[in-house]
Amino acid sequence: MSKLFQKEWVCSVCLLAVLLVIWEVTVKYFEVPFFLLPAPSGVLTSLRDGLSESLTSRVGFYLHTYYTVSEALLGFLIGSGLGLILGTLIAQSPFVGRVFLPYIVAFQSLPKVALAPLLIVWFGVGMTSKVVIVAMLTFFPLLVNSIAGFESVDRDLLEMMRSFKATRWQIFCKVRFPSALPFIFAGLSMAIVYSLIGAIVGEFIGGRHGLGILILQMNFNMDMQGVFSVFVVLSVIGIAFYLAMRLIERRVVFWASRSRDVIEL
Repeated sequence: MSKLFQKEWVCSVCLLAVLLVIWEVTVKYFEVPFFLLPAPSGVLTSLRDGLSESLTSRVGFYLHTYYTVSEALLGFLIGSGLGLILGTLIAQSPFVGRVFLPYIVAFQSLPKVALAPLLIVWFGVGMTSKVVIVAMLTFFPLLVNSIAGFESVDRDLLEMMRSFKATRWQIFCKVRFPSALPFIFAGLSMAIVYSLIGAIVGEFIGGRHGLGILILQMNFNMDMQGVFSVFVVLSVIGIAFYLAMRLIERRVVFWASRSRDVIEL
């Protein structure tokens, strides 16, 4: 398994290298203006300059990354937590589902980008409004996946637990919740990526700090190399978020991860 994993990473790195070379050669050969599409070498230079700034510099990456990551993680914890709690209640009580689900679906149908300016007015341009936007984006994936997970429980296991006179709480802890964990982590993997998108969207609408603000400033100055360098930083953060969630999943839901690895082999 480790050799297969290493082979996949080598192939991914080689593919990235080939694409960057093609990009560099194409931009230089056709003399594409830098303000339309910068060359990878220029993006690398801007990335180096941004990383060489001090931790508190407003033109560097570190301060803005701190705010964006903080907004994303706080909103993720709040939104996914509420989604998991409500999804659990709906799965355990059909009455709760019939009462709340129509309103939740109607709320989810509203475009979050259209709601963002209103949230900025309500909560200001600080971190709170961004956290609320992220929580709204990460709420629904956990709600839907948790409901699906609890409804996918093996009925034979439930009947066996009932035949042993297990209480409702014991059935939930021993059967329902462990069976739903793979679905819950699938929702968490989606939500952790959405959290970064929500933070950037909120910063685009209004804010003082964050990578979204840095993108707007660089775009206003026609610094496309800088914009693409911020894209690289966001991509690295997103990959780190996703890999961290997969690592937690492998530790917590180890039986599902091993089964998936066997199938892949």
